[in-house]
Amino acid sequence: MTNEDEGLRLDSLTVRLGTRRLFAIDRHVAGGETLSVMGPSGSGKSTLFALIAGFLDPAFTAGGNVRLNGRDLTGLPPERRRVGLLFQDALLYPHMSVGGNLLFALPPRLRGRRQRLEAAEAMLAKVGLAGYLGRDPATLSGGQAARVALARTLLAEPEALLLDEPFSRLDADLRSTVRDLVFAMVADRGISAVLVTHDRDDAAAAGGPVIDLAESPE
Repeated sequence: MTNEDEGLRLDSLTVRLGTRRLFAIDRHVAGGETLSVMGPSGSGKSTLFALIAGFLDPAFTAGGNVRLNGRDLTGLPPERRRVGLLFQDALLYPHMSVGGNLLFALPPRLRGRRQRLEAAEAMLAKVGLAGYLGRDPATLSGGQAARVALARTLLAEPEALLLDEPFSRLDADLRSTVRDLVFAMVADRGISAVLVTHDRDDAAAAGGPVIDLAESPE
């Protein structure tokens, strides 16, 4: 893979709804970098995520290409794109323990119960939750649930990460802690990340380029 192939490339990306163009983006998000996307409701932030992740509503018309580490994602189903998502809510499976949630995300190539449990426990330790494997998600605080959601997403070994305002429901102290953890993990693992946020502090913490879809050229 050449340097030109590395990372997430949004090549002349456009999305239209009927005759209305929502946005036009031409960006390269390097591995370990976070691109922050801002803009008012209806400007196309969620639509951009749907396009990258592979579940764009057919009512929209897309142009251009999305490439990830040299792979053209056009036409690939979501499960083959190697794109992870984090949302405002942790969305943990309530009928599973913390460990069950994490084991569910592990790739099939990791075989053997012991090896899979060790991988899950090691990831929990990285997000500051060592020993939480058997916990019920209902007993977790908001910050703990957010960290379990991050651990679950990273265990799936994504090459790109889409962050849909994942810090917005945390109080100020937790927001800073979880936010710093997410961006540190993105940098450490060389993942290309895209953050949607209304908060300029989030964008500043991400430390990468910022685009405003309200300013997308017509």
